[in-house]
Amino acid sequence: MFQRILVANRGEIALRIIRACREMGIESVAIFSEADRGAHYLELADEAICIGPAAASESYLTINRIISAAEIGNVQAIHPGYGFLAENAHFAEVCQSCNIEFIGPSHEAMLRLGDKITAKTIAEEAKVPLVPGSDGLIAKESQAIETANQIGYPVLIKATAGGGGKGMRVARNEAELKSGLKSASMEAEKAFKNAGVYLEKYIENPRHVEVQIIADRHGHAVHLWERDCSLQRKHQKLVEESPGPLLPDDVRENICKSAVRLIKSANYTNAGTVEFLVDKDFNFYFIEVNARIQVEHPVTELVTGIDLIQQQIRIAAGETLPYTQRQIVSRGSAIEVRINAEDPANDFRGSPGTITKLRLPGGPGVRFDSHVYEGYRISPYYDSMIGKLIVHRETRTDAINCMRRALDEFVVEGVKTTIPLAKKIFRHPKFIDGSVDTGFLERAW
Repeated sequence: MFQRILVANRGEIALRIIRACREMGIESVAIFSEADRGAHYLELADEAICIGPAAASESYLTINRIISAAEIGNVQAIHPGYGFLAENAHFAEVCQSCNIEFIGPSHEAMLRLGDKITAKTIAEEAKVPLVPGSDGLIAKESQAIETANQIGYPVLIKATAGGGGKGMRVARNEAELKSGLKSASMEAEKAFKNAGVYLEKYIENPRHVEVQIIADRHGHAVHLWERDCSLQRKHQKLVEESPGPLLPDDVRENICKSAVRLIKSANYTNAGTVEFLVDKDFNFYFIEVNARIQVEHPVTELVTGIDLIQQQIRIAAGETLPYTQRQIVSRGSAIEVRINAEDPANDFRGSPGTITKLRLPGGPGVRFDSHVYEGYRISPYYDSMIGKLIVHRETRTDAINCMRRALDEFVVEGVKTTIPLAKKIFRHPKFIDGSVDTGFLERAW
């Protein structure tokens, strides 16, 4: 087992990893930018090293500075968390070349699954259902038009690299297809330095279901059941829950088994999620793999009782998975809502500033993962997430009632937050009956 681990991230996920290390008897080395200097969670690490100015491009995204901090901190491994360099195959390769263990998948697996075209090929070989679409990248406009006519409009233009909705456009006719190809390709080039795009049939009003998987280096891979993350805004998840509401048991079983088949075919190790779209008839289609720990991993931890961060560390250290698939049971219902420093009444504009008052919810069934405190300054340089409010109760109805109570207790002053919107969501009839899809938020508000 490792003696010291460097946490190559900030905020909530950095604190989560530091706590996991502490419980395992592992020393942690935190890194921070000038904007995060003085953050309370840094005091919980065994060492904290400044790696640069506030801009992420000069600190949390600068590989040589992180490797230098790892060498100064005398660590054996680096945990990247999520975001920043978590899915950067080059970073994982650099860690390996420096004899530092990267706590995540290998850079080879990351390259295979990070490119959506290659990932689709692997999925097809593993007999995992795919959305009808183009055979590879779109090389020219005429090819796109021909493909769209074959599979039928509307179609979805998607960047082969990256995620988060960037390089993605819906085209409902030929004119929108032509303009969408150019704008999606330009956006993908700017965001991911890869202008490649492909086409898929656009699934109307789908559910977004992701399967949490974890695999060791000894050929064992298991799923930890699914999470429904359909409630989104511009492809950014706001609410996640497990089990997925209204999902038939046979579909749940098949979608989870499909995820494991794909992961084994890709020789993937460590934690990750396999993402699917589910249509109104409960047909499911593979869309991508997120090769990292997810923001919403606490949902799975609560229903399975498995600490995913600790398992990531153990697998990276060469240990074997301590359980079989049959031993992983989902108990109760867990729901997570992200609380962001944003103004929903003003097109979700970011609201940086100082938290002048903070009253956190608590009580049975409530968990709040966050690094903020009264007096904490929300920086304009990074993601606006204040924290993740998660509840776990015996039934989904109980979980919704628990979440309502927790949101009513939650007070944040000094910055605008998404708490008022969350209160409305958890009282909306469509959410209560479980019938939301990925377009729900835009239609309802």
